Amino acid sequence: MLLVIDVGNTNITVGVFKKEELLCTFRMMTKQPRTSDEYGITLKELVECQGISSKEIHAVIVASVVPDIMHSLGSAFIKYFGIKPMVVSAGIKTGIRIVTENPKQVGADRIVDAVAAYTLHGGPVIVIDFGTATTYDIVGPDGTFEGAVIAPGIRISAQAMTEQAAMLPAIEIKKPDTIVAKETISCMQAGIVYGQIGQTEYIVRKIKEESGYLNAKVVASGGLGKIIAPETDVIDVYDSQLTLKGLRIIYEKNKR
Repeated sequence: MLLVIDVGNTNITVGVFKKEELLCTFRMMTKQPRTSDEYGITLKELVECQGISSKEIHAVIVASVVPDIMHSLGSAFIKYFGIKPMVVSAGIKTGIRIVTENPKQVGADRIVDAVAAYTLHGGPVIVIDFGTATTYDIVGPDGTFEGAVIAPGIRISAQAMTEQAAMLPAIEIKKPDTIVAKETISCMQAGIVYGQIGQTEYIVRKIKEESGYLNAKVVASGGLGKIIAPETDVIDVYDSQLTLKGLRIIYEKNKR
């Protein structure tokens, strides 16, 4: 079995694949400091809580946008699983050619999402990740990563309002019943959610106009994407497991 790890700024998302089947997923907080022993024991217990023996894990692949934890995390797999993980980094085969000015600045998670979207849906494709930041990446018909837009994420926007405006409370991020609300919490929810919907529709439209890919498929991922995707017809596919699927695809391209 293959263990796939997506280390994001907020969460570490883990999945276990048996060939092409995703058997289970679970999450850990990224910002909590852990030693290699803590990572190893926690991951081993989480895998085995799903009814999977850690001895059945034969390979690990990791994509990370948080370099500080990689030494401890990598050591955990070596010590507790007996596996040196494959890491998505420069030089790994992806099937995607990056033609931006500085390809090394493109986050590993975005590359993985682009690989998954292009492999599963073809190109041209616009890949939206509603994560800590909201990213819009464009992959051309020949698998070329051509450029991107990066905007503040939904949760970051909500936190900024709470932290910078003394009278505004912390809120649950959800779509209110109406866009014009009559109390503060619903007013904030309307601004955050409908604002994100409007941003998504405008940016997708402008990307299509500027790139000339008017028929590009739009594939979205990210935890909060499930709130936005049903509210707009510019998103063709919402896949909450897109990154994990991309990691499996990249592993298959690079395994020996």
